[in-house]
Formats: sequence, C-alpha cells, structure tokens
Amino acid sequence: MQPFSGLFDKPESIMERMFHQVEKVILGKRETIVHVFAAMLCGGHVLLEDVPGVGKTMLVRAVARTLGCECKRIQCTPDLLPSDITGVSIYNPKTMEFEFRPGPLFSSIVLVDELNRTSPKTQSALLEAMEEKRVTVDGVSYVLPDPFILLATQNPLECEGTFALPEAQLDRFMMKLTLGYPNVQQEKKMLDGLLDKPPLPQLKPVIVQDEFIELQKAASHIHVDDTLKDYIVRITAATRQHKELYLGASPRASYALMRAAQAIAFIEGRSYMVPDDIRGLILPVLSHRLLLTSEARIAGKTAADILEDILTSLPLPLLRFVSRKQGGYENLV
Repeated sequence: MQPFSGLFDKPESIMERMFHQVEKVILGKRETIVHVFAAMLCGGHVLLEDVPGVGKTMLVRAVARTLGCECKRIQCTPDLLPSDITGVSIYNPKTMEFEFRPGPLFSSIVLVDELNRTSPKTQSALLEAMEEKRVTVDGVSYVLPDPFILLATQNPLECEGTFALPEAQLDRFMMKLTLGYPNVQQEKKMLDGLLDKPPLPQLKPVIVQDEFIELQKAASHIHVDDTLKDYIVRITAATRQHKELYLGASPRASYALMRAAQAIAFIEGRSYMVPDDIRGLILPVLSHRLLLTSEARIAGKTAADILEDILTSLPLPLLRFVSRKQGGYENLV
C-alpha cells in the first residue's frame, strides 16, 4: 500500500504551506492549527472552547479559505429550530410536490458559533449529521457533502442562557481545543497587520476540495503497528477503571485517538505512527469525554491531571521500526 503518491510525495511541505497560510491570520497558535488540520484529515469534528475575542471564528474561516472549501455559518440562539439548520420541505404549487430546501448543514465546512446557546432539541439535530453525515427531514434521508466537517465554538465563562452539551454529543467531537491569549509580541504584530488591510480576505486556497479528499485518503493509509493499537486500548481502558472518573473514554474515543495519531504522522511526512503521536493527542482527544467524580472535583482535580497520571503509570510500547518495502511494510524488531 502506498500512502503517498503523485502530488503528495511530500505531504509535510503541503501541510506546512497550509499552516503558514492560516498563521497569517492566527498568530502564535501553531499547535492548535496543526490539531485542527489533523482532525479534518480524519473527517473529525472539532469543538473550540475559549473566551470571546481570541479568534475562534476567524480560525475556522481561515482554514476554510486555505482548503478552498465552501463554509457556512450557523449562529446558535435559544430560538434556533432543527429545521433552521437541516432544511425544510416546501410545497411547490406549480409541480404540486414538496421540494426540499437544504439548510446550512449542507456544506463541506460548517461553523457552528456558540453551540451551547441553542436548545437541546436543536443540538440533537446535529447528532445524526456528525455521526452518519446525513440528515433526515420528514422521513427522508439526505446525504451531506463529502467532506463534511463541523467546527463548533462555545464560551466557557457565560452560563446564563446556555445549555450544557450532553455527553453523547461531546463524544462525537474528535477534539476539543483552546486558543488562549497571544503573548505581547504576537498581539502587537496582530495590531500591525490590521493597520493596512484585514488579512482574512487576502488568503488564497493552497489546495482545492478534491485534493483535500485525496489527502484524507492518504492519511488513512498510515501504518499502525499492533503494539500501538494495544497502547491506545490500554489508555482508554485505564480511564474506565480509574477511581476518580465517573465516565471513561468510549470505544469511539479509541478510534478517534488512532485516526488523529495517523494524521499527525502524515503531517510530519512519516508512513508510520510512533508512541509520541499518541501521547501528544491524549488531552485534546480524551479530556472532553471524561466525567470526574464529585470527590475528584472537590479535590481540585482536572481531566488533564488524571490523564497525566494514566500516561505515567502505563509503560511505553516497545518500539518497532517500520519501513516500506516494495509497496508494503516490513517490521524490523
């Protein structure tokens, strides 16, 4: 199996061009940008949780422009209805038939702003779209575009007028990320850049949508050794058995961790995964899926603390060097 071919002989250089393009708008947040692209390479959805004004919406728009993909925005409010996002069937008196008018979910990249401000009924309308990449309206199912990636934002500080996301919906987000404030130099550079022209409208696509789909396929071919699969399963199993966790990571989380690690290896130009690919993704992939016990919360523990304890307690898998040979893989102990 050949992970890279043709246009993608050096995927790391293509990805670097995309990162550089987004960094014209979002300064000093390389790790977050890399994680967003890694999730998108797997077709995964991302939840951006941070305070207002740090660039969550701007990041999504910059990513969409860089990929040359259509992007539609949904502004969540308490009165938003499921039909407002999925679409609605309207009667056409000329044809005497009902015609389906697709909603904003019918886009390659969907920006859902302030997801926790809409009602649970509307939030639940997203579950089918996020998991099965289709929506059902009036008993008829409609397939969403390929790729379909949902990037949602929410504010962790304001509680009035918000609705907590249910665990079933949180589990469908491949990663939960934060941006954080820029440092003094980065913020000054941002001000300098805004004096002339806003940088976002000037961004040009690095690749087109069809090429991005090919990148997704190539990333899925990254070799995963059995020892690394075992390592992933041991990590998620440890969360289910931890005494300070009321709810551990699901099997969906194990799959998400493996696929995201494949994407990181692909971004770095490797045809195989290593343990560090997994360890670097533990927090963004698993933390939002865990529920702490009341005793742990009272003690001031966080999901990050518990995940760090689990990583410390588990031995690293024995490294097996992987090389490509005649279109296949040869394991070298």
